[in-house]
Amino acid sequence: MSDEYRFIGKATPRGDALDIVTGRTKFVGDIKQYGMLYGKVLRSPHPHANIRSIDTAKAKRLRGVEAVLTHEDVPNWRGGVPAHLRVLDSKVRFVGDAVALIAARTEEIAAEARELIEVDYEVLPAVYDVVEAMKPDAPRLHAAFPGNVVPPGFPWFGPHTLQEVVIGDVEKGFEEADIVVEGACAYENFPNPLPPEPPGVIAAWEGADALTIWTASQGTFTDRTVLYYILGRKVNVRAHGVAVGGSYGSKNTAWLLIVQAAVLSLASGKPVKLCYTKEEQFAAFTLRLGSRIQARIGMKKDGTVTAISGDWLVNTGYYCAGTQGQVAVGCGEIQLVVRCPNWNLKPKVVCTNRAPSGIVRGYGGQELKCAFLPILTMALEKADLDPVEFFKNNYVKPGDGYYWRDGEWWVSNGVDYTKAIEEGAKAFGWKEKWKGWLKPTAVSGTKRIGVGVGVHGNADVGEDTSEAYVRLDPEGTATLYSSISEHGTGQRSSLCKMVAEVLQLPLERVSMTPPDSLANPYEFGTVGSRGTFAVGSAVIEATEDARRKLLELAAQKLDRPIEDLETADGVIYVRPTPEIRLPWKAVMGFDRTCLGHGRFEPNFTMPNFMMVFAEVEVDVETGQVALLRVGSATDVGQIIDPLNLENQLNGSLGSAGIDSAIFEETILDRATGRVMGGNMIDFKWRTFAELPPMQHVVLETPFPSHRFKAIGVGEITPSPGPAAVIMAISNAVGVRFYDYPITPDKILKALGKVQGRKARGGAA
Repeated sequence: MSDEYRFIGKATPRGDALDIVTGRTKFVGDIKQYGMLYGKVLRSPHPHANIRSIDTAKAKRLRGVEAVLTHEDVPNWRGGVPAHLRVLDSKVRFVGDAVALIAARTEEIAAEARELIEVDYEVLPAVYDVVEAMKPDAPRLHAAFPGNVVPPGFPWFGPHTLQEVVIGDVEKGFEEADIVVEGACAYENFPNPLPPEPPGVIAAWEGADALTIWTASQGTFTDRTVLYYILGRKVNVRAHGVAVGGSYGSKNTAWLLIVQAAVLSLASGKPVKLCYTKEEQFAAFTLRLGSRIQARIGMKKDGTVTAISGDWLVNTGYYCAGTQGQVAVGCGEIQLVVRCPNWNLKPKVVCTNRAPSGIVRGYGGQELKCAFLPILTMALEKADLDPVEFFKNNYVKPGDGYYWRDGEWWVSNGVDYTKAIEEGAKAFGWKEKWKGWLKPTAVSGTKRIGVGVGVHGNADVGEDTSEAYVRLDPEGTATLYSSISEHGTGQRSSLCKMVAEVLQLPLERVSMTPPDSLANPYEFGTVGSRGTFAVGSAVIEATEDARRKLLELAAQKLDRPIEDLETADGVIYVRPTPEIRLPWKAVMGFDRTCLGHGRFEPNFTMPNFMMVFAEVEVDVETGQVALLRVGSATDVGQIIDPLNLENQLNGSLGSAGIDSAIFEETILDRATGRVMGGNMIDFKWRTFAELPPMQHVVLETPFPSHRFKAIGVGEITPSPGPAAVIMAISNAVGVRFYDYPITPDKILKALGKVQGRKARGGAA
């Protein structure tokens, strides 16, 4: 399809590439403000304790220290959903919880002052398991949450936020089923995806009611809006987005970090920079949600699912920053994967004494589906169904409906992914490799090879609101006004390509403003794979609006109808007689610009889709798993930039993706509440050189999305991988697994060769 376009679908250099490789790009760590102080946080050594007293006298006397704050000194600002967590509290709820804040003239002085603070704790019992946390005698983390269960509902998604999936009559559905299976599976205890740049922020008050922040964030306006409410709707917040050194979803917002810097700036009267160390990023920043499900599934022999019921337990850690929103999206996404008329799926969000959960790529759907699919495949095994054929028949088709995160009923208006699945399976060689359930593809000595598939999709490609301005200048240049941050995906460059394509301007003549909530119109941010459809729609509309205004001016100058005019390379010409032409400058003069506005409203009718194929080799003597090969299949409508797309698809590997099935794990010492392996040596991950080959099948079936008929796939690429790998391992060794990650000790235990850790799931 790219042949009809000048830029779209072509591999072009990223606009920021030279600045990044030459070091000119500024990250939070590079930015300084006049008189800026440096912040540090004193953190709790206990998972649960009351603070009896804090002595800060020595720290305050240290030369160069300008502010030392405890829970007695900070405003009563509260965050979370519902608002329940103070900036500093008299109770600590996990190892790493903030106890005191320090601002000093250098980082070294702030760190030294931190060591001078003396704290007397009353240590309390702690609870780490969601089931244990809900028991009547369990330690209670928050007075507002009886039984440590967080109230459902997420106001950001509207008054009818999806809280559960309850449809039809499940008892009738089970009666109609030929096969009924029941089981439990856990996808929990995963770390922050660990982007190279730890989270950081600079906060500066410019008056009693004006706060400016500089932050490495995917959502500049999200930060602004969240702070506006936390600060009592009395403060005008200006948010600057700076270059993001990786996010993988985790830097959509870091409100607590920002508010800690803001309160230090308020106390000191100076700008304060507060950045996590790598150790703090491991132990104190947000983790992926813990997900555990007990489910019952009814199915006919032909693969028709008749009933699904279950309890979904979600571990949100020591507070809830908006986990209910992830639950809402997860409840929507699972309906995309399995068409079923009868549901009774009930989630519960539970607080425990571990680090908080937050946003990671997959946003609830990955957590739910990775736990649910291994149970679903028990029914597929009993029916002797090929999983590729099952998912091909059961993924939502155009005309099918689903309840989405807002609690409203939506009907798919996208494309049928059947061909993408078929082409992906063919490229992977699925029919040749698939030998049946719990059967290896090949055996060689102690080595067993197995294959598996996973699926994922998300209607949030059309989530929330985007606005954009495009300004045309007489010199034949265009400026895109948008608060999109660059967090590694090349999205800013892709948006500039859309502007260039509409205007037929060379790419070097299109620029983009820095993310700034004061200078730019509203923008929700690059989350949920929404950049191509949602943001792109606003940008295209703004560009077309500016182009129309330009041609209206030219029509007056040339005395021709606007329909006869076209523009390219900063020149306007008459289509029938292209020799009649005027440069933009002749149309606008030196004292005029043309400003176009575009706006996108939420549209949840075009879910995207990804199927991932995995091939593994398992050594049954050592339990070692080698990921041999990965394939993916999707349909993007129209490729905007092939290199950016390839990098997004390759993102299914490694951090927050496929490797969470076999490597990544947060191991919590339940005697002390401390995270074990919170460093770059003990944390298990792998380098690029160790990654397996990947093969991508990408179709381009036009979507009814916007001018370029494209849809985004970035966030969904890692989500199908873990379920594909756990299926492949189970097939290789002939034993089912229900607890991620599948480490060698679990494999050897399942084979009866060693004593291992107690599994969290299994068939009932």
